Amino acid sequence: MKLHIITTGGTIDKIYFDAKSDYQIGDPVIGELLQRMGAGFEYSVESAMRKDSLDLTAADRARIRAAAERCSEECVLITHGTDGMVATAGALAGVLGKCIVLTGALQPAAFAHSDAIFNIGCAIGAVQSKPPGVYIAMNGLVFDADKVTKNVAANRFEPLP
Repeated sequence: MKLHIITTGGTIDKIYFDAKSDYQIGDPVIGELLQRMGAGFEYSVESAMRKDSLDLTAADRARIRAAAERCSEECVLITHGTDGMVATAGALAGVLGKCIVLTGALQPAAFAHSDAIFNIGCAIGAVQSKPPGVYIAMNGLVFDADKVTKNVAANRFEPLP
């Protein structure tokens, strides 16, 4: 498998600036995480943007879609903020010949108890095993992109009723 990773920002890449008492989106972390974990496959990382998903626009989503369409790889993983993940997945609907999996984290990857590595691992499994289409991998589950919602109160992703 050759995997193309598109990073967009979101909590997974957030770092804490103590002097500002603020979180800001830092450099993409997924390449370093995969290297540290000894990933046994080829991958490339493209940083499309560094935005909180609440700030994404239709133009941003079109840019993400264009990046997924133009890469030569059939397996595409997109790291993304969780609040806008479902909307971006919807904007990717209809991309042909690719398995696209979006994932992120509910806590920054820099935190000791982050869910980032767990979600990335689940997404990598999904992108290798699912047929072409668009999916969201979060909380140990893989969802069809049009059949999932983020339950903000419970802080997790769930199938649509």
